[in-house]
Amino acid sequence: MPRTLQDAKLDTRAARLRLEERREPYWRSISEGLGIGYRKGAKGGTWIARHYSDEHGRRFQSLGTSDDVADADGTHILSFAQAQETARKWFYDLAKQDNGDLKVGPYKVCDVMADYVTDYKRRGGKGLYSLETTINAHILPVFGDMLVSKLTRTRIEAWHDGLASKPPRLRSKKGAEQKYRPVPQGEDAIRQRRSTANRILTMLKAALNLAYQHRRVANREAWEAVKPFREADSAKIRYLNDKESLRLVNVCPNDLRNLVTGALLTGARYGELIALKVAEFDPDNGTIQIIRSKSGKPRHIVLTGEGKSFLKQVVMGKKGDDLIFTRSAGAKWQRIDQYRQMKAACQKAQIAPLVSFHILRHTYASRLAMKAVPMAVIAAQLGHSDTRMTEKHYAHLAPSYIADTVREAFGTMGIVKKSNIASIDQ
Repeated sequence: MPRTLQDAKLDTRAARLRLEERREPYWRSISEGLGIGYRKGAKGGTWIARHYSDEHGRRFQSLGTSDDVADADGTHILSFAQAQETARKWFYDLAKQDNGDLKVGPYKVCDVMADYVTDYKRRGGKGLYSLETTINAHILPVFGDMLVSKLTRTRIEAWHDGLASKPPRLRSKKGAEQKYRPVPQGEDAIRQRRSTANRILTMLKAALNLAYQHRRVANREAWEAVKPFREADSAKIRYLNDKESLRLVNVCPNDLRNLVTGALLTGARYGELIALKVAEFDPDNGTIQIIRSKSGKPRHIVLTGEGKSFLKQVVMGKKGDDLIFTRSAGAKWQRIDQYRQMKAACQKAQIAPLVSFHILRHTYASRLAMKAVPMAVIAAQLGHSDTRMTEKHYAHLAPSYIADTVREAFGTMGIVKKSNIASIDQ
């Protein structure tokens, strides 16, 4: 960590008060070519940074107001130590700019989101399609051309409120006017819209925080103070009972039927199923290996006898590197291929509201919970890193789960004496 410069003339308010007012700053060198200055004015002082190099000559940067009158806040009003830290950040950015590693010029929200997507790809994020779709649909149309410096808490909160009040979007043709579902009614519908709004707000704040960490943004006050809606994620998990599952499977076309059956018997995500290869199914141990998971960590899913029998039928005649689930003509399933077929199948099976592959995953986990399978086992099957998410969604379905947990954890205090007195039933 760089050493903080000590200077008897600049360190304290009292020392600076004794200095004469003058236009030329009182300069102190931080290292060769780098310095920090204090300009004394009639109503207080300001901090200035100076950078010198043979190639660019002298360059100056205003750092902020000194804490001569008001206490330092680390952003607009700076102590001597804080001014040095701010100066070092500017020197660092200058070095990156001189090396071509830092963009200069107006920094807009669209630039923030582009940098965030680039970083997401670099980190190996698995939800790129969803990320870009959300950004293009909800963030860029409102904030895309706005300078980050123009963002305010009021603007972000108004946008956040607007997201929660809008009806859900419907898939629309490219270039056509966006279509929407009817405005949802009821407490659960409101909660769902607020949950969606919170998720999009989290995405925007994550991108802006990344820009702040990379020193592309001076401060984060505008969005840091914006809070998500409370109690928006306490949803009742939707799942199918056995009769609904059977009706859905029976009405599906052959290729979709295999996918739906696979989802109900494994709890795997849609993206995991369509990437599954024959070699990743172990018929001897009755498991499938998920190599490409959302979390980036591979896992094994233990199959039931029914699941094992089903996959043996599906992979019959296929080679090890063949996909297990394909469309009727042998083509690979794509992300959007199943939407319309699932909608039609749900309508034909009289399942309302319509369900997605995510609900099939919930159905698998809910069925395990209702059969008293431990939360840790369900978490392992689903690929959760721990049991927190599993308990949040499925613990209430487990028979006596809460009661057993409380009794085991609390134990006995030993404050109640045993009694020989027994009550007589009336």
